Amino acid sequence: MRRLRRAFRSVRWYVRELTDESAYDRYVLHLRTGHPQAEVPTRRAFERMRTDRQEADPRQGFRCC
Repeated sequence: MRRLRRAFRSVRWYVRELTDESAYDRYVLHLRTGHPQAEVPTRRAFERMRTDRQEADPRQGFRCC
């Protein structure tokens, strides 16, 4: 049972890293450790900021849709 849980956690970590699902968690950790006075945005606000930044940067490539 312990091996199964460990395998599940490993697969979950891998999938979250692959899909960049953990980006918000890393950002919150960064804010709390490096900028404790800063307000932590909601997940939705973070995703909006991230999308806006990607679309504004021409190096990110062409977005067709």
